[in-house]
Amino acid sequence: MTGKAVTRAPRDVTHEGFLNHKGGRWAKLSAALCLLVIAVYALTDPVPPNPTGHNGGTWLGYTLGTLGAVMIVWLSLLGVRKRVVGAKPFSLKGWTSAHVWLGMSLIVIGTLHAGGQLGWNVHSLAWLLMMIVILSGFWGIHLYRSLPEKLSANRGEVTQAQMLEALRTLDRQLDSAAQPLDAADAALVRMSLEETGIAGTLRQRLSGDYSGDGNARALAAVGDKVLAAMRAGQPDERLQQIRFLLERKEAALAQARRHIALKAQLELWLYIHVPVTVALLAALAAHILSVFLYW
Repeated sequence: MTGKAVTRAPRDVTHEGFLNHKGGRWAKLSAALCLLVIAVYALTDPVPPNPTGHNGGTWLGYTLGTLGAVMIVWLSLLGVRKRVVGAKPFSLKGWTSAHVWLGMSLIVIGTLHAGGQLGWNVHSLAWLLMMIVILSGFWGIHLYRSLPEKLSANRGEVTQAQMLEALRTLDRQLDSAAQPLDAADAALVRMSLEETGIAGTLRQRLSGDYSGDGNARALAAVGDKVLAAMRAGQPDERLQQIRFLLERKEAALAQARRHIALKAQLELWLYIHVPVTVALLAALAAHILSVFLYW
């Protein structure tokens, strides 16, 4: 069968991250918004006249406060948007880009809203929590940009489920290889089988220090026995096989633990960023309520 060849347009394979979404649309909008707010703050006088300049009680203070409050509430809905399937009304990448860049602009909007007048009160608490959320967001940006590549490099062609299955297979091989050993050597294998945790504690996941783990201790002890037997001119092939399996298990554990450690960094960030965001919303509500009740 003959026919005309179909010419396809070259496919754009350039990856567009959330920071430069739509050519950096939200970055440009955030910069323009900050410049506008700074210009209005610098070039206008407060009404009513205030010897200390603009603050939260002037027309500009109320305007910036309203703008900042609406932005904080809208940006905090990113978690809700992540659970919505589809691209509308806003794409997830676009909302994430707006979350980052407009969130940064709140540093200018929130600070100028207060006129730099901060103290020990609920109003300053809202500003402080806002700054913690924004600064922790910089850490989140770093994680979201770097972790996928690190996870992929560590995982290779192996899935997390395959990592765990490889460890289970090695445990079965160790159990079988330990059958002809004497009680003392078999106890070392049981140490590996029964006292080895993959994830470990939060400290271990973040530090990567599993030196007290059962498999690590068993490998060190078996390695010493193998070395002593070789020096005595009586190499023990059964112990050499056990050492080989323990080494393979240690390598498989290291890969699985690196995977878990990378994910733990993101989980730790969420445990900080999300609760502080909730606290910010509560402080913001208290700030607004107190303004209407007492000012």
